[in-house]
Amino acid sequence: MNATPVHAHISDAIKAPDLVRLAPNLYVARFETMKVYSTLVAVERLLASGRIRPCATLMDSSSGIYAYALALACHKFGLKCRIVGSKTVDKTLMVQLRILGATVEQVEPQATLKLDQSLRVARIRELMAADPDLHWMQQYHDDIHYCGYEPVAELIAAGVRGAPLTLVGGVGSGCSTGGLACALREHAGDTELIGVQPFGSMTFGCEHIEDPGIIIAGIGSSIPFRNVRHALYDQVHWVSFDYGLSGAVALLREHALFAGLSSGCCYLVARREALLHPQRNVVFLAADTGHRYVEGVFAHYPDALALDGLQPTPVQRLDQLRLPWSAMRWNRAAFEPNVHPLPATAAQPAAAH
Repeated sequence: MNATPVHAHISDAIKAPDLVRLAPNLYVARFETMKVYSTLVAVERLLASGRIRPCATLMDSSSGIYAYALALACHKFGLKCRIVGSKTVDKTLMVQLRILGATVEQVEPQATLKLDQSLRVARIRELMAADPDLHWMQQYHDDIHYCGYEPVAELIAAGVRGAPLTLVGGVGSGCSTGGLACALREHAGDTELIGVQPFGSMTFGCEHIEDPGIIIAGIGSSIPFRNVRHALYDQVHWVSFDYGLSGAVALLREHALFAGLSSGCCYLVARREALLHPQRNVVFLAADTGHRYVEGVFAHYPDALALDGLQPTPVQRLDQLRLPWSAMRWNRAAFEPNVHPLPATAAQPAAAH
């Protein structure tokens, strides 16, 4: 009998996901806070390489779980932490960050996600100019954040065997899905990668459609992120707030899994993929727990739609995108927002394969 591991710090105990089988070929990698593993690895490598000093102050912009991950990493390694956050940082998280020793500054509420993200970045540049000793972690741009997903990919490859693998996850900064796909394609053959986006996100060219609910900020963006490697993705799905809510409620109702809004979006997509392709194993990422979404999502569970009745609109071009759910074969195409209006090789609807 193996002894239960004893961890030196809580971040090491919660960094890895739990793999849960939900159906014969459907699995979830359920994190308490997904970015902890990658942030720990990033900070450890920055220290080892000498890019940051042992007494450094690490800083970044965040609207949620990355702030918590960075605060935990700084706590573990004895570093200082500074967060420039949006007003969407909830009170529970804010209290934890401050007790952990992080300095948290929130920018004023903005009319759009783009203004919010741009204002946070502008504030970071001001702080950097005033204090050159600050280290900006740049979760959106520094590819060191890819490294922490290699051990997670090993865990998934070891736990989910016997068939080709499809990975479904929210795109966000690009590191979780991108880092996992790169590593899984080494460990588990030609893994298919499906990225999930909210309407209103510019990352894959959907900034022209506003979600009447809310933009699911954690998996989308209104400014370019260099860490998003578009050519890694086989499919892209755009999911509305209402459909994400329905997915999150169904995940709890059907599998007793209490996870966040992006997890609901990913479950909606992954569940359909598993049904369409029983010859493949489908793993989706549940990035965080559902606690911060109780009022905004789970309290509205009577409004949740039955997932069996929901289908995406298959599209071939970005100007065909439609609420509440659209899907495109991206075919690992390159894409530059505001430069190439359509990915050159994204020529087939996702529902056609």
